[in-house]
Amino acid sequence: MPAYIFTSERLGFRNWIDSDLNTLSEINQDDDVMKFFPFKPSKKDTQYFMQRMQTMQEEKGFCYFAVDILENKEFIGFIGLCEQTYLDDLGSFVDIGWRLKKSIWNQGYATEGAKRCLDFGFNQIGLDTIYSVAPQVNAKSELIMKKIGMQRIKTFEHPKLIDDSRLKHCVLYKLSKV
Repeated sequence: MPAYIFTSERLGFRNWIDSDLNTLSEINQDDDVMKFFPFKPSKKDTQYFMQRMQTMQEEKGFCYFAVDILENKEFIGFIGLCEQTYLDDLGSFVDIGWRLKKSIWNQGYATEGAKRCLDFGFNQIGLDTIYSVAPQVNAKSELIMKKIGMQRIKTFEHPKLIDDSRLKHCVLYKLSKV
Protein backbone atom coordinates (compact mmCIF):
# COMPACT_ATOMS: atom_id res chain seq x y z
CA MET A 1 0.00 0.00 0.00
CA PRO A 2 1.44 3.39 -0.94
CA ALA A 3 2.14 6.00 1.70
CA TYR A 4 -0.61 8.44 2.51
CA ILE A 5 -0.16 12.06 1.46
CA PHE A 6 -2.19 13.01 4.53
CA THR A 7 -4.81 11.52 6.83
CA SER A 8 -7.90 12.54 8.77
CA GLU A 9 -9.15 10.80 11.88
CA ARG A 10 -10.49 7.78 9.95
CA LEU A 11 -9.29 8.24 6.36
CA GLY A 12 -6.07 8.03 4.38
CA PHE A 13 -5.61 10.13 1.23
CA ARG A 14 -3.23 8.87 -1.45
CA ASN A 15 -2.36 8.86 -5.10
CA TRP A 16 -3.99 6.30 -7.36
CA ILE A 17 -2.65 2.79 -7.95
CA ASP A 18 -3.59 0.30 -10.66
CA SER A 19 -5.39 -1.98 -8.20
CA ASP A 20 -7.97 0.80 -7.56
CA LEU A 21 -9.40 0.36 -11.06
CA ASN A 22 -11.84 -2.50 -10.43
CA THR A 23 -13.33 -1.02 -7.26
CA LEU A 24 -13.66 2.47 -8.75
CA SER A 25 -15.25 0.94 -11.85
CA GLU A 26 -17.79 -0.81 -9.61
CA ILE A 27 -18.50 2.47 -7.79
CA ASN A 28 -18.95 4.20 -11.16
CA GLN A 29 -21.51 1.57 -12.24
CA ASP A 30 -23.70 1.92 -9.13
CA ASP A 31 -27.01 3.54 -10.10
CA ASP A 32 -27.38 5.30 -6.73
CA VAL A 33 -23.80 6.65 -6.69
CA MET A 34 -24.14 7.95 -10.24
CA LYS A 35 -27.71 9.26 -9.88
CA PHE A 36 -26.64 12.88 -10.36
CA PHE A 37 -24.19 12.35 -13.22
CA PRO A 38 -25.08 12.33 -16.92
CA PHE A 39 -23.55 8.88 -17.56
CA LYS A 40 -21.77 5.99 -15.88
CA PRO A 41 -18.09 5.94 -16.90
CA SER A 42 -16.84 2.78 -18.61
CA LYS A 43 -13.85 0.92 -17.23
CA LYS A 44 -11.70 2.66 -19.87
CA ASP A 45 -13.12 6.07 -18.83
CA THR A 46 -12.34 5.19 -15.21
CA GLN A 47 -8.77 4.24 -16.08
CA TYR A 48 -8.35 7.54 -17.94
CA PHE A 49 -9.73 9.43 -14.93
CA MET A 50 -7.23 7.71 -12.63
CA GLN A 51 -4.35 8.58 -14.98
CA ARG A 52 -5.48 12.23 -15.10
CA MET A 53 -5.57 12.33 -11.30
CA GLN A 54 -2.08 10.79 -11.05
CA THR A 55 -0.76 13.43 -13.45
CA MET A 56 -2.55 16.26 -11.62
CA GLN A 57 -1.08 15.07 -8.31
CA GLU A 58 2.42 15.09 -9.81
CA GLU A 59 2.00 18.50 -11.47
CA LYS A 60 -0.18 20.41 -8.98
CA GLY A 61 0.30 18.58 -5.68
CA PHE A 62 -3.41 17.75 -5.42
CA CYS A 63 -6.13 15.75 -7.15
CA TYR A 64 -9.31 13.87 -6.35
CA PHE A 65 -7.38 11.58 -3.98
CA ALA A 66 -7.96 7.85 -3.64
CA VAL A 67 -9.32 7.34 -0.11
CA ASP A 68 -8.97 4.38 2.25
CA ILE A 69 -10.53 3.73 5.63
CA LEU A 70 -7.47 3.64 7.89
CA GLU A 71 -8.79 0.95 10.22
CA ASN A 72 -9.01 -1.74 7.53
CA LYS A 73 -7.26 -0.15 4.50
CA GLU A 74 -10.47 -0.50 2.45
CA PHE A 75 -10.47 1.67 -0.68
CA ILE A 76 -13.82 3.52 -0.70
CA GLY A 77 -13.61 6.02 -3.59
CA PHE A 78 -12.31 9.56 -3.84
CA ILE A 79 -12.40 12.90 -2.07
CA GLY A 80 -10.22 15.78 -3.08
CA LEU A 81 -9.43 18.80 -5.14
CA CYS A 82 -9.40 19.16 -8.92
CA GLU A 83 -8.60 22.03 -11.24
CA GLN A 84 -11.57 22.92 -13.47
CA THR A 85 -12.00 25.34 -16.38
CA TYR A 86 -15.63 25.03 -17.53
CA LEU A 87 -16.97 28.26 -15.93
CA ASP A 88 -16.00 31.25 -18.03
CA ASP A 89 -16.59 33.78 -15.23
CA LEU A 90 -14.14 31.94 -12.93
CA GLY A 91 -11.51 30.89 -15.44
CA SER A 92 -9.39 28.16 -13.87
CA PHE A 93 -10.65 27.20 -10.40
CA VAL A 94 -10.19 24.44 -7.84
CA ASP A 95 -13.20 22.27 -7.09
CA ILE A 96 -13.66 20.01 -4.07
CA GLY A 97 -15.55 16.82 -4.80
CA TRP A 98 -16.23 13.28 -3.64
CA ARG A 99 -17.55 9.95 -4.87
CA LEU A 100 -17.78 7.14 -2.36
CA LYS A 101 -19.11 3.60 -2.47
CA LYS A 102 -22.70 3.34 -1.29
CA SER A 103 -21.96 0.80 1.47
CA ILE A 104 -20.19 3.49 3.54
CA TRP A 105 -22.66 6.36 3.00
CA ASN A 106 -24.18 8.18 5.99
CA GLN A 107 -21.20 7.55 8.28
CA GLY A 108 -19.67 11.03 7.95
CA TYR A 109 -16.78 10.01 5.70
CA ALA A 110 -17.53 12.53 2.92
CA THR A 111 -17.81 15.42 5.38
CA GLU A 112 -14.73 14.38 7.36
CA GLY A 113 -12.70 13.90 4.21
CA ALA A 114 -13.84 17.12 2.59
CA LYS A 115 -12.95 19.13 5.71
CA ARG A 116 -9.48 17.59 5.69
CA CYS A 117 -9.06 18.32 1.98
CA LEU A 118 -10.02 21.96 2.54
CA ASP A 119 -7.36 22.17 5.26
CA PHE A 120 -4.81 20.56 2.93
CA GLY A 121 -5.74 22.90 0.07
CA PHE A 122 -5.55 26.06 2.14
CA ASN A 123 -2.62 25.24 4.45
CA GLN A 124 -0.37 22.88 2.47
CA ILE A 125 -1.05 23.87 -1.15
CA GLY A 126 -1.67 27.56 -0.44
CA LEU A 127 -4.99 27.94 -2.23
CA ASP A 128 -6.98 31.07 -1.48
CA THR A 129 -10.42 29.87 -2.63
CA ILE A 130 -12.03 26.47 -3.20
CA TYR A 131 -15.35 25.93 -4.99
CA SER A 132 -17.83 23.09 -5.19
CA VAL A 133 -20.46 22.35 -7.83
CA ALA A 134 -23.46 20.01 -7.86
CA PRO A 135 -26.75 19.73 -9.69
CA GLN A 136 -29.52 21.45 -7.72
CA VAL A 137 -31.32 18.11 -7.40
CA ASN A 138 -28.37 16.64 -5.46
CA ALA A 139 -29.44 17.69 -1.96
CA LYS A 140 -26.98 15.34 -0.20
CA SER A 141 -23.93 16.93 -1.84
CA GLU A 142 -25.28 20.40 -1.16
CA LEU A 143 -25.74 19.46 2.51
CA ILE A 144 -22.09 18.39 2.70
CA MET A 145 -21.04 21.70 1.15
CA LYS A 146 -22.93 23.50 3.92
CA LYS A 147 -21.51 21.21 6.65
CA ILE A 148 -17.93 21.99 5.58
CA GLY A 149 -18.56 25.73 5.83
CA MET A 150 -19.02 26.64 2.18
CA GLN A 151 -21.39 29.40 1.10
CA ARG A 152 -23.74 29.20 -1.86
CA ILE A 153 -22.87 31.96 -4.31
CA LYS A 154 -25.08 31.21 -7.30
CA THR A 155 -27.11 28.83 -9.38
CA PHE A 156 -26.22 28.42 -13.03
CA GLU A 157 -26.69 26.26 -16.08
CA HIS A 158 -23.72 23.91 -16.29
CA PRO A 159 -22.16 24.26 -19.77
CA LYS A 160 -21.36 20.53 -19.94
CA LEU A 161 -24.91 19.55 -18.94
CA ILE A 162 -26.89 22.07 -20.97
CA ASP A 163 -28.80 19.32 -22.84
CA ASP A 164 -29.72 17.45 -19.64
CA SER A 165 -32.91 19.04 -18.29
CA ARG A 166 -32.62 17.17 -14.97
CA LEU A 167 -28.97 18.04 -14.21
CA LYS A 168 -28.18 21.31 -15.99
CA HIS A 169 -29.32 23.58 -13.14
CA CYS A 170 -26.41 23.57 -10.69
CA VAL A 171 -25.32 25.28 -7.49
CA LEU A 172 -21.91 26.83 -6.96
CA TYR A 173 -20.47 27.01 -3.45
CA LYS A 174 -17.31 28.78 -2.33
CA LEU A 175 -14.99 28.93 0.66
CA SER A 176 -12.04 31.28 0.97
CA LYS A 177 -9.06 30.94 3.26
CA VAL A 178 -9.64 32.74 6.52
